[in-house]
Amino acid sequence: AGILFSIFVVGIASLSLVADFDFIERGVERGAPKQLEWRAAFGLMVTLIWLYLEILRLLAKLAIASRR
Repeated sequence: AGILFSIFVVGIASLSLVADFDFIERGVERGAPKQLEWRAAFGLMVTLIWLYLEILRLLAKLAIASRR
C-alpha cells in the first residue's frame, strides 16, 4: 500500500511540474513583469526537489520490498 501511495504522490508532483512549466510559458507569452521570474523559478525548483525526493522515497520502498 505504501508503494502505491508513493506512485500516486510522484504522479501529483509530475503534474505540478507540468503546471509550473505552463505558468512560465504563459508568463513569457504575455510579457509578465520581471518580478515574476523569481517566483516562477522558485516554484519550479521547489517542485523539482519535491519530485526528486518522492522518487528517492519510492525507490527506497521498492528496494526494501524486493528484499522480502
